[in-house]
Amino acid sequence: MKPITEKEFNQLVDIIKSKYGVNLLNKKALVIGRLQNYTEQNGFKSFSEYLAYVLTDKTGRALTTLINKVTTNHTFFMREAEHFSFFQNKVLPYLEATESAKKDLRIWSAGCSTGEEPYTLAMIVDEHFGLEKNLWDTIILATDISTKVLETACNGVYPNELIEVLPQKWKNNYFVRVNEENSKIISRLKDDVIFKKFNLMQDIFPFRRKFHVIFCRNVMIYFDLTTRTELVNKFYEFMEQGGYLFIGHSESLNREETRFKYILPAVYRKE
Repeated sequence: MKPITEKEFNQLVDIIKSKYGVNLLNKKALVIGRLQNYTEQNGFKSFSEYLAYVLTDKTGRALTTLINKVTTNHTFFMREAEHFSFFQNKVLPYLEATESAKKDLRIWSAGCSTGEEPYTLAMIVDEHFGLEKNLWDTIILATDISTKVLETACNGVYPNELIEVLPQKWKNNYFVRVNEENSKIISRLKDDVIFKKFNLMQDIFPFRRKFHVIFCRNVMIYFDLTTRTELVNKFYEFMEQGGYLFIGHSESLNREETRFKYILPAVYRKE
């Protein structure tokens, strides 16, 4: 197979950016490394032929395979732990008080990757409400564009070394050993998280009700300023008054272009 040309690479960049908002312009080596063998093994004579196949595949499976291969999904339990502390100590008590009549909390983990973030949120919520949790609707929505990482998240099986950072009581209460290498999230906690494939770049968000909390961390680093601003404005529209937005510490919002109020580094609020 012929090496990828600059024109072909730029075409790929345009496809991924237009459909998913992800900018791969400076990721040429990554793209080649992840797609070269795949395209050769599947009999494509050129990268142009492969891209034509992706664009004409009406099932959408080719595009799904492409995004699975070129996106990087790196996460782990307790990543940016101060966010979870703030959620546990400030956000949950506030929401428990303000939503005590309806007992309905709506939390969205957008760009959930392999599930560590939403499961951590579920553990915090479960511990916070304790025996009263059954009185509340606390189902967490967790979404990603990659079906590969969503499959891992739904399985809920993680290497034991990755859960070592969690408090011992969480490991005891929310995990069962599968074998010497792996542990699995208990069914009761898995039922508290709904995993769905979702593209943050789609024009219309299908949610009927607004969220109290949105975690979208280390996702927008791949978006340009215009795309970031448009997405944050959507988050604002789909958030309840007084709700909180958490982004990654390597990300920031332009305070002149957002209606969110800055609270802490990478924590914003709709007021």
